[in-house]
Amino acid sequence: MIDRDSPVPPYRQVAAILRQRIEDGTYTRRLPSARDLMGEFGIAQLTARKALQVLVDDGAAQLSPGMGYYVKS
Repeated sequence: MIDRDSPVPPYRQVAAILRQRIEDGTYTRRLPSARDLMGEFGIAQLTARKALQVLVDDGAAQLSPGMGYYVKS
């Protein structure tokens, strides 16, 4: 799903996929962990964390320390 030849950084591509999944109702509460994203997309942990942070910065998600990332209502 990640286009390695795209000028869009992989973390932004993953964030866009996650945002789409939030919008279509795939994720209604808890988002996948960085480890889950690493397995699904074949990305590094830093890339996965940056993707999740983009969603937090955009107001689509929130981090609950020690619990994970959640869809912001």
